[in-house]
Amino acid sequence: MNKLTSAVKVLVVDDQPLIVEELCEFLESSGYRCVPCLSSQQALQRFTEDAEIGLVLCDLHMPEMDGIELVQALQRVAGKQRAFEAIMLTGRADKQDVIKALRAGIADYYQKPINLDELLEGLQRQEAALQERQKSVHLGHLNQKLQTLSESINDLYQDLDKVRRSPTSQSEGEVSAEQLEIPAIFNPLSPRQLDVARLVGKGQTNYQIACELGITENTVKLYVSQVLRLTHMHNRTQLALALSPNNSAMRQRVTAH
Repeated sequence: MNKLTSAVKVLVVDDQPLIVEELCEFLESSGYRCVPCLSSQQALQRFTEDAEIGLVLCDLHMPEMDGIELVQALQRVAGKQRAFEAIMLTGRADKQDVIKALRAGIADYYQKPINLDELLEGLQRQEAALQERQKSVHLGHLNQKLQTLSESINDLYQDLDKVRRSPTSQSEGEVSAEQLEIPAIFNPLSPRQLDVARLVGKGQTNYQIACELGITENTVKLYVSQVLRLTHMHNRTQLALALSPNNSAMRQRVTAH
């Protein structure tokens, strides 16, 4: 038996206290940390509160909410951000119940009285499967971040290309009225960052800015974060005040460092 402590907690759910006690005692002696529950409602609450729970052992036939309904409720709580594996325990191996359980996403089932050694082997298999699922979830998050970063970099290259290609329309000593309205604190910004800052100053939402500039909302959020960091401001309100043409006194206070 595996005597090492698993990083994953096991939620053990059965309306019979002796079964819960026996299962928890056996699994804890085998290196697992258990969370005992005597009802589906209690299990749902504990699962919601404890993100370390990744394996679920639940009885099929329980009052109020059966094992299949419980697992479906846990899936709704977990969403796409959290992975877990479930094993069903049943005293009556009805074929239709088993099929329904497997279709609901329950990974395996064992009939009572339970062979504890077989259950342990099954739990270890599901722990390995869980680790692979967790890797996939993590990779999905990283891919989304890379996608957002890629879009931002692409926009920056397009801005740079536009600046390089655009003809010089002003003499060296000539400055546009729009440029005069931008405080010096905004000098470090790129053209696209400045575009986003101006639109924030006009009170536009991320969605409106995304539509106007032809980029995604995630990219807008990234630009806003960059603008706040480069200008040492704390929020969009400060940014809007600093760009307000009708509040020069407030602009001086906001942009003073």
